Amino acid sequence: MEALLEALTLADAIGSIGALVVVAAYFATQVRLLNSEDLIFPVVNLLGSGLIVYSLLYNFNLASMLIEGFWIIISLIGIIQHFRLRQRAE
Repeated sequence: MEALLEALTLADAIGSIGALVVVAAYFATQVRLLNSEDLIFPVVNLLGSGLIVYSLLYNFNLASMLIEGFWIIISLIGIIQHFRLRQRAE
């Protein structure tokens, strides 16, 4: 474990934090602490995915970059949809 921590780069740490952010958001929706229709859900997912992409720029993995790219697009769609629905309600 010590060798793993010593080999951890800043990019690895940032990507790991991003993964924890995405998983925490998903967990929070499952235990009803967070509503997936609220703006915070896609924003948190966008943040987490952005952090993961940062790490992938240093340690590239095509499959991971693809999934994070889709995750970012889906999060942006959720953010846009939130503001469109809010604008219609006013």
